[in-house]
Amino acid sequence: MDAKSQAGIQHAVRKLGFSDFHFDWIVDQNMAIYTIVIATVWQAAGLVMALFLSGLRGIDDDIWKAARMDGIPTWRVYVSIVLPMLGATIGTAFVLLATAVIKLFDSVVAMTQGGPGLASEVPTKFIMDHLFGRANIALASAGSIVMLISVLALVAPYLYARSYANRKVDT
Repeated sequence: MDAKSQAGIQHAVRKLGFSDFHFDWIVDQNMAIYTIVIATVWQAAGLVMALFLSGLRGIDDDIWKAARMDGIPTWRVYVSIVLPMLGATIGTAFVLLATAVIKLFDSVVAMTQGGPGLASEVPTKFIMDHLFGRANIALASAGSIVMLISVLALVAPYLYARSYANRKVDT
């Protein structure tokens, strides 16, 4: 046996008794995109954890003590006090993760080059391929506009609701 077959997830699962197990998700057309998503989530998890840790450390200990003295259940403290106080942290994490989803291009190119076949093709890779690989500026621009419209369709209702709430508070 070579060194490759004696290490990793495939070897560990085979030692558990599953001798037919193959860990070939990255080359399976049905699993390639999920493999990229798992790797990207793993990559971003550290940043999100650091953000939430700093947000939780920013909550004053006196709030916890007061809640305990008032006899408020722990789950209620988190829902009614901690989560609202973490609003800015949640917003920051959301914005950073949303931009990471849009820039998924780097993970796809590094792991699969959009393959096998077109199984892990994402909009940003489509745009970059047509812009730089094929010099088709028109199609790349059209793809960029479609991506912009889809992002605006997600962001615009949030911005409208937020401005509506601000107008309601001012009056």
